[in-house]
Amino acid sequence: MGIRKRVTQAISIAAGGVLALGLAGCSGDDSGGDGGGGDGLVTVGFVAVGPEGAWREANETNIRETFTEEAGFDLRYAPARNLDQTSQIDAFTSFVDEGVDVILLSATEGSGWEDSLRRAQEAEIPVILIDRGIEPDDDSLYVTRIAPDNYEVSQGVAEWALSAFPDGANYFVLEGPPGVSVVNERNEGWNDVIGEHPEFVSLGAQTANWSTEEARSVFETVLRSNNNDVQIVFAQNDEMGLGAAQAVEEAGLTPGVDVQIATIDGTRGALEALADGRLSFVAEYNPLFGETALEMVNQALEGEEVDSYVIVPSGTFDSPEAATAALPDRKY
Repeated sequence: MGIRKRVTQAISIAAGGVLALGLAGCSGDDSGGDGGGGDGLVTVGFVAVGPEGAWREANETNIRETFTEEAGFDLRYAPARNLDQTSQIDAFTSFVDEGVDVILLSATEGSGWEDSLRRAQEAEIPVILIDRGIEPDDDSLYVTRIAPDNYEVSQGVAEWALSAFPDGANYFVLEGPPGVSVVNERNEGWNDVIGEHPEFVSLGAQTANWSTEEARSVFETVLRSNNNDVQIVFAQNDEMGLGAAQAVEEAGLTPGVDVQIATIDGTRGALEALADGRLSFVAEYNPLFGETALEMVNQALEGEEVDSYVIVPSGTFDSPEAATAALPDRKY
């Protein structure tokens, strides 16, 4: 973090024509391959993840509501088909071929992007990573990454676990999909703290693909195989934490009492569950950084210096009272 780079991409403006609004999710006329937006609009290709839970919906809605025509942008939204990376690479390639002014990339998988990013670089199209990083992380291939700090957020969850169980505990981790940068970062932050405390015993980790239903099924099996002797669940997103709570209840136990459940994201559903005592700790992973993305796009296109990682501030909620106080103003 903190590395400085200069981008010298000029804003491309088409001399007329109609707007082209999207590879997917938006309607409009074909621009005929001319990347510049009509009426002097800056064209932004958004290679998005698409439907993947409340956090993703809040994040992508915020981006789309920020990059509006009124703000001077022609946003072309391209969500992945069934979270498929190939569809994202196809969309990315199309945006490069069209000659858009800038690309926002929120990758379904961390690896496999080097060729696409080099192609954009050769076309002098700046790329800004939204939320998820790439692996290997070569920041010469993109302008900046905008996201909360996964490592720091998951360290905060681990610190909560140490304070809640000073004598140690058995724990299980519900992970997101393999190969996603945020999953690796959340594992690293948690493990770097908990690994220093042998009194905390790992019962394993398994992906539940960000899904409430998959998490419920996975954790039902974990409880049975360990005779319900599990004190902590670290769920890497809210939906999986809520699924774990269902499994705890179906086992005749009480979530928040017999099994403590900590999650990451901070969606309304998780805060409601924390307020009700069904979750024990919720780490916010703030999705509302459309204005930051807009600022970074403008700076990049104007050739200004941009940090290679822009961290989005996030908070934590460690009690029903904290959740209750936050809910009236929760936007997602």
